[in-house]
Amino acid sequence: MSEIKKIGVFTSGGDAPGMNACIRAVVRTAVFYGVEVVGIRRGYQGMLESDFWDMDARSVGNIIHLGGTILKTARCTEFMTDEGTEKAYNNLKEYGIDALVAIGGDGTARGAERLSNRFKIPTICIPGTIDNDLYGSDFTLGYDTATNTVIEAIDKIRDTAASHNRLFFIEVMGRDSGCIALRSGIAGGAEAVLLPERATGVDELISKLSVDAKNKKTSSIVIVAEGDKSGGAYQLAEHVKEKFNFYDIKVTILGHLQRGGSPSSFDRVLASRLGFAAVKELLNGKTRQMIGLRGNSIVLTPLEEALNASHFKLEDDLMEMVSVLSI
Repeated sequence: MSEIKKIGVFTSGGDAPGMNACIRAVVRTAVFYGVEVVGIRRGYQGMLESDFWDMDARSVGNIIHLGGTILKTARCTEFMTDEGTEKAYNNLKEYGIDALVAIGGDGTARGAERLSNRFKIPTICIPGTIDNDLYGSDFTLGYDTATNTVIEAIDKIRDTAASHNRLFFIEVMGRDSGCIALRSGIAGGAEAVLLPERATGVDELISKLSVDAKNKKTSSIVIVAEGDKSGGAYQLAEHVKEKFNFYDIKVTILGHLQRGGSPSSFDRVLASRLGFAAVKELLNGKTRQMIGLRGNSIVLTPLEEALNASHFKLEDDLMEMVSVLSI
């Protein structure tokens, strides 16, 4: 075990179900091994303002089931300047924080890599984002819960779609990642799924819906990731209305509904495993690593590699499956 005496833990960027369960695991693992732990409120913004909270095992009681993050989160452009990064480090040093656990998505990891690389502070990142778009982990915190939230909405919308011969466009989160759209579309039995990673196009969608109509489908669900290149659910709906006069076309934007809610069992266990492992890896001398789940094993991926977007891609078989199963 290393000479780390005080670990800082923070959440940054968009909140995700499971973050509180992860904070709990980090705090209690650190306490178990006799290491002090400090919560940094509001992520990098809190670092710049020395918004620190000395935590103990009781500080994280009764939070494992809560969505959001008790440490709160914020986006901070000042931190990404040289002056901001130096100020954050000086505040950490003054408070005696000599290692960090960062919980968040791509931006959080990039900030952590920048700070750790420049000032050599030991750092482990935990992927906490509903988008599931970080290389190095099969699943990120919050993704399972968010997908289940979408599936529940699809099931309810399908009831009314079938009752009224309606075509529903359901827009889900995913500006740069189609993970939520793809898996919820398959699990919800959608007729089509439009993704940022693949240009479907309005004409292709209309052709698909025309075939469905000939096959006597009286209602349909189309899932649209918010980052789809066709312009979003409302614009797609307008184009489709021009071609079909027999569908009653409706649009539902699920929005930030997907971020909230009590984390699923999967996310609670994943959060606990990653938080526990992050502290142990720090104490064993590891730094500048993303900790994640591959198969059923906890693994480390160097931050530089984890942040290489070209490594990440959606599963080809799932994208093919959407068309095959929706006939």
